[in-house]
Amino acid sequence: MNFSKIQSFSMQLKSNKIFELFVIGIIVFSALVIGAKTHDISSSVMKVINLLDWLITFIFLFELVIRFIAEENKKRFFHKAWNVFDTLIVVVSLIPIEDSELALIGRLIRIFRVMRMVSFVPELRLLLNSLLRALPQLGYVVLLMFIIFYIYAAIGSSFFAVINPVLWGDISISMLTLFRVMTFEDWTDVMYEIMDVHSLSWIYFLSFIFLTTFAFLNMVIGIVVNVLEDEHSKEKEAQDKEDGKLTIEDLSAQIEELKKIIAQK
Repeated sequence: MNFSKIQSFSMQLKSNKIFELFVIGIIVFSALVIGAKTHDISSSVMKVINLLDWLITFIFLFELVIRFIAEENKKRFFHKAWNVFDTLIVVVSLIPIEDSELALIGRLIRIFRVMRMVSFVPELRLLLNSLLRALPQLGYVVLLMFIIFYIYAAIGSSFFAVINPVLWGDISISMLTLFRVMTFEDWTDVMYEIMDVHSLSWIYFLSFIFLTTFAFLNMVIGIVVNVLEDEHSKEKEAQDKEDGKLTIEDLSAQIEELKKIIAQK
């Protein structure tokens, strides 16, 4: 069997839905094996779990080799970050370091094998890529939210520390208390305690909730949704190019070319 036949077989296997579901099932099973290791189990069961762990690693290796062979341009295989991540996880998992000083790193790497679900499922990969792309814009929102937190925490520690020093003792504790208020974790208990002394303190709490929970969190959601839509459109354009379909840019370019030809005539 020559290499072209092996590559053709690998491409068919890679795009096979049953094979994809099988690998996804192995990733889920891998997560269950990792969870089983955290329980207090007998040595005999642990040996079986370790054997299953090695079997999972070799299945991942086989799947990675199939993807590499199926790639037409082998040099570009490692240009994709997720391929580098998968290769690193599989290679480190193959190193027998369970009984060495690096055992903790080995276990940590095996935990990250669950992340292969993201690299294997395009929809999850799209979500994560969108979140990473949104981080620069989210940074400014987080900075503005921190400023609001800081101002309100300073006010809270100045006026409310004598009422409850556990919640308002200093600015850092006040920020933690405000985070509790923002997430609605028994925030009314905090507010009513202060209102017993300062009857108008509800303005402080409600204005803070409006600025953080309603305004800023909606801004965060809006940014993520915007980036997700952009990523989805880029993914669709890339898929259209791969399928040989014309994109909007291609159609626009062709229309411009036709206009120039007609103008010349």
